[in-house]
Amino acid sequence: MRPAPTFKRPARHPSLVPPLSPNSFTRLSLSPFSLPPPIRPAIPRPTKPSRLPNPRRIRAPEGTRGGGSPIASRVPTPRACGAPQRKQRTTDKYKMAISFKYWDDCLDPEDMRLMWQDPIVSKEWTDAGEEQGQKVHLSRDPDGEAYLTQTEMMAVAAITVHRHFKSQLDPYMIGALAEIASGRRLFVDTYDRKTKETKVGIMQVAPEVAQWLGRELGYKSYDIEDNTNLLYWPLVNVYFGAAYAKWLFSCDDKQRTEEFVVRAYKGGKKKAAHKSTSPIFQRYLYVKENLLSMRQPEICHELTPDLEDLSSAEAQLIYWDSKVSEADMDAMWKHPDVYKEWIKSGERRGNVRFSHDEKKRPYLSRVEVKAVAEIIISRHLSTRGVKPEALAALAEVCSMRFVHGVSTRTGLMGIDYPTASWLSRDCRYRAYTVISVDDLYNPFASMYFGASYLAWLSQYEGREQSYEFIVQAYLGGPENVSLQETGPFWNQFLESLTQYQDPKKDHNSCCIL
Repeated sequence: MRPAPTFKRPARHPSLVPPLSPNSFTRLSLSPFSLPPPIRPAIPRPTKPSRLPNPRRIRAPEGTRGGGSPIASRVPTPRACGAPQRKQRTTDKYKMAISFKYWDDCLDPEDMRLMWQDPIVSKEWTDAGEEQGQKVHLSRDPDGEAYLTQTEMMAVAAITVHRHFKSQLDPYMIGALAEIASGRRLFVDTYDRKTKETKVGIMQVAPEVAQWLGRELGYKSYDIEDNTNLLYWPLVNVYFGAAYAKWLFSCDDKQRTEEFVVRAYKGGKKKAAHKSTSPIFQRYLYVKENLLSMRQPEICHELTPDLEDLSSAEAQLIYWDSKVSEADMDAMWKHPDVYKEWIKSGERRGNVRFSHDEKKRPYLSRVEVKAVAEIIISRHLSTRGVKPEALAALAEVCSMRFVHGVSTRTGLMGIDYPTASWLSRDCRYRAYTVISVDDLYNPFASMYFGASYLAWLSQYEGREQSYEFIVQAYLGGPENVSLQETGPFWNQFLESLTQYQDPKKDHNSCCIL
């Protein structure tokens, strides 16, 4: 067995990342912003479940504050000038009996391959005496606590975003959140007597919140129901932490800013606007800026593996055939416009590639979007009168045609998991199965549930609705529509609609049904 290296792994930028000391768990200097004292998050009280028809409203489970509870280390943390000392019980006696010595103990072989494939991680590990094919030691601070270096943290964030939140979240945001949540330490537990919650791991995610994210929001890539110790695995913890951050961006049916999300993640939703959480965001910005200077953005988009050695998860980012059924692919090949476009670009049956932008985010061409809409309507919704041009225009507004969606909107049509589940369960739209949020990254499934929701909105409250109401309700929620004034959603829709209408025909009025 190869002896563990006794020397400390060098930092990428020594000027930006001072060595660890007994009074510091982070590799970043906290100057000029001091870490505020532990802030006791507010406990959000769930309101009454919103009545249908607004299936999009999802609230966090009672008594939880999500993945962003503050942590207090055993080493004293500098307080902001004049800030009162807060009491919070976060001692080692609450830690679970779990620990890893090697990266290989908490990562699958496929994930280890991706870590080695990252050139910056590979260099850092090699310089520290690690060898590919041998177990890689976790870094430890002077007190023996396992932690991730900034290089390792950014690789984990990039892999997670690339796999599960492509075009939705920024890996630098995830890396900075991990820094302010735990100092990038793997086995930090934070217990709060008031809520009786224990937040664990690198992103400080409560097991109850992770289970709620899987059960209610469809984040089921990792099953932790029977083994919450998996939350100590870096990729698992970052996955649920990122999912919670994404939920915060649209919590309470409002589009939230990055500042709100950061302050709510660390200090609780109710204190997101309180002056006590302002230093949290200032430190976050400082950390994020340092991460950007350490590792340029384009590097995080170069983790796509070689095409000849793809896992199923990686192939789904590249090939139509990995996401779409054979029947749906056959229908696409039979569509004359799609056939012409695919042949021209050199596509072959069984290996049709998605288009990718400069950040390697998969998206559909306008020809493909309209074809998917036409196929879905002709097969499943021909009696509902939904027009394919309208669906294609909505996809343009919702997701900019990205397969994974944009920001808080999920998939091509921006239909989230709770809405799709409700349409399937209560409205009996079951042509496509939706078990997890990943199912909505299938363009056909997303288009199907988008068309179903549009048809349902057309008869909202039991009466026929105007086109303007339907579009604004689809994009912003039926309870937020104001027919007294033309909203920006309607104008965006009309502008996008011109991209899909036949220029030879007269289009003096909008018709979506």
